[in-house]
Amino acid sequence: MAAAETIGFVGTGRMGGPMAGRLLDAGYSLCVYDSQSEATKALVARGARLVKSPAEVASSADIVLASLPTPDIVKAVALGPDGIVAGNRATVLIDLSTTGPGAAKLIAKGFEPRNLTLVDAPVSGGIKGAVNGTLAVMVSCPKATYERVEPILKHFGKLFYTGDKPGTAQTAKLANNLMAAAALVITSEAVAMGVKGGVNAKVLIDIINASSGRNSASEDKFPRAVLPGTFDFGFTTGLSYKDVRLCVDEAEAMGVPMVCGSVVRQMLAITNAKYGASSDFTSIAKVLEEWAGVEMRG
Repeated sequence: MAAAETIGFVGTGRMGGPMAGRLLDAGYSLCVYDSQSEATKALVARGARLVKSPAEVASSADIVLASLPTPDIVKAVALGPDGIVAGNRATVLIDLSTTGPGAAKLIAKGFEPRNLTLVDAPVSGGIKGAVNGTLAVMVSCPKATYERVEPILKHFGKLFYTGDKPGTAQTAKLANNLMAAAALVITSEAVAMGVKGGVNAKVLIDIINASSGRNSASEDKFPRAVLPGTFDFGFTTGLSYKDVRLCVDEAEAMGVPMVCGSVVRQMLAITNAKYGASSDFTSIAKVLEEWAGVEMRG
């Protein structure tokens, strides 16, 4: 696809803003909308055109991308009276959000009368990955549409095509996010036990990372946000809780038992209640610190 064609972007916050910025870097003409006008200012200053609604984005662009926090917001932006479906130009919505397969199927069905195609493209890798273009991008859509949008999505990171059925990319994303949260929970428990037993937290993390217990929490989240006591990894407890709830609910609807997943959901519910939805999800470790009466610091 030629960079001369116009791209629309709805949701230019912590993840969407850097991704939209990468499209400007690549030479795309961009129109943007966010319910929080402050979130669009940096992009507008760089040449993006500000519009007033998702419908106006879809009337101004050939392809629309969305990066939004919850399934309900995505459904409203896609199918609401002032949503993408009300536009008159765009033929494709690339949804970069984590909504779960149920929402993806509903949106794809709602698009059919308008000949709009949903590209389900949830991303993993956090704000750092969005800034650096090193995200994992899971994609489900018709193959011909994938070939059309692949040049755009490549600016965000590595692509994984999961098939042509709506929701398969969402299923993959939920599986990943459950495991990321589970790693944080179990690593917090293990390190709390180690510290209580007299092992230095950093030494124990180094041992784990040189041994069979290493995982994404021990290799990244603990060194960056728990051992320094900053709890600022960059992913909120509320969003992690939402993703794990979605995962467990979808799995149970499929007839897949989620014994460990249900425990991870409960730990996130406790962290969410204690520290708030806007807290960093590494605050799970703070819950364990309080329960065990220790501090996990390096």
